[in-house]
Amino acid sequence: MKSHQKIVENLVASIKKFHARHEPFRIRHGSTNSTRHGLQNRANTIDISDLRRVLSVDTRSKTALVEPNVPMDRLVECTLQHGLIPPVVMEFPGITAGGGYAGTGGESSSFKYGYFNETVNRAEIVLGNGDVVNASRQENAALFHGASGAVGSLGVTTLLELQLIDAKKYVKTTYHSVSSISESVQKIQEETQKHDHDYIDGILFSPDHGAIVTGSLTDECPPAGHVQTFSSSWDPWYYLHVQAATCSPANTPTTEYIPLPEYLFRYDRGGFWVGRSAFSYFKFPFNRFSRWFLDDFTHTRMLYRALQASGQSAHYVVQDLALPFPKAVEFIDYTKTSFDIWPLWLCPLRQPSLPSLHPHSPQSANAPVAPSESLLLNIGLWGFGPKGQAAFIAKNRELEEKLRQLGGMKWLYAHAYYSEEEFWSMFDRRWYDDLRQKYHAENLPSVWQKVAVDPEVQERAVQSSWSKWLLQFWPFGGFWGIWRAIRSGDYLLARSASWKHKSSSRGVGNKPD
Repeated sequence: MKSHQKIVENLVASIKKFHARHEPFRIRHGSTNSTRHGLQNRANTIDISDLRRVLSVDTRSKTALVEPNVPMDRLVECTLQHGLIPPVVMEFPGITAGGGYAGTGGESSSFKYGYFNETVNRAEIVLGNGDVVNASRQENAALFHGASGAVGSLGVTTLLELQLIDAKKYVKTTYHSVSSISESVQKIQEETQKHDHDYIDGILFSPDHGAIVTGSLTDECPPAGHVQTFSSSWDPWYYLHVQAATCSPANTPTTEYIPLPEYLFRYDRGGFWVGRSAFSYFKFPFNRFSRWFLDDFTHTRMLYRALQASGQSAHYVVQDLALPFPKAVEFIDYTKTSFDIWPLWLCPLRQPSLPSLHPHSPQSANAPVAPSESLLLNIGLWGFGPKGQAAFIAKNRELEEKLRQLGGMKWLYAHAYYSEEEFWSMFDRRWYDDLRQKYHAENLPSVWQKVAVDPEVQERAVQSSWSKWLLQFWPFGGFWGIWRAIRSGDYLLARSASWKHKSSSRGVGNKPD
């Protein structure tokens, strides 16, 4: 803890200087899974990238004390040594605990446990005036609740105490085939009412083919059970494996056993399916051999590095969109007509307590939510958008308006084009402003300032730099993104990951995709 305290003391000294000058500042974490371009400079930035350690795991209280930049794979590796795991694990290994708390982290266990922040017991936060406070459900409760989802606009999170649950060897995973949009939404809602599931999500490959996937933690794998992994370079990408497993005319559920960490990070290779777009961009063959050959580049850390550096995130739709179940079919029908992007990710989410900056149903702010309406359905829409900045922005604005009409909300990690008035029509501004005043956050950028994309500012940035201008043209942006990803060395993290399943005498099957 002495090393942690020393880092925090240095942060406090820097923040107090900003506060004395009434000067705003931003926070540098060292990595990001946001697709927005950061325009800040080092002069107005607080660097917290050194806060990246698991300080302790307490097996008696089933808690872990972690710094905010601990990524999910390192967290899981550490807690598994004690037979424990976090209840909600973001499915990209590089997403951090602090990002899950200050941002939004909802995954296939969130129908049961809620967003990632619901599994946090307490947080150490440095306020905008340099004061260090502890926040929990019992102490500074308003700050504890408000800081989750506020993307660092209420203070700098420097430590988290996380809840843990007992780990098991496998996730017994069952793939249920569905043949229409309406059936997929109905099936996933039905499965959330069953009490024997620990994980639920779904993939819509097309309007007439999808899979709803349910999982249960278990230590037992029957002798005839099939054990499947997804981390080896010769393993199938998870979504392709699920697609093959659910295309049988028999339409019967398929069950297999996935080692627990392999399940938690099953979408890492290929970044769900976004990695396939890189093959399309470079006009490179997409087959099992090419995926094996380029495996180092297809892990999510490398994909994000390349996407951010290449400038392609300004032309690529990466949006998570949560809305009430009764409106889900209508919304998917809209994306089918307006975007025609497939596959889509489906993930049920437990509604947060309000007020909140996390996605929620606006109707739930006005009346008690019935049990049947306590869940939202998140829809992951990730794929190439219209060419040209004007067309891309117009399509995103259309998406935002449609989502608002249907009572949904987008996650704030991605491009958001809301005006300030539009943004605050969805959230409780008085509650938020009161928190900023009470906890000395007026010199920090507001949540809207942090998440809103200003197209004019971005265009000026491109036009003022010949290198950024050049990245707009194929294939310069792509090659620059690859170069920056290689220089990051992130591919070494995937190679050396200790969470990967080691084959045993049981044998592990790899089905061709």
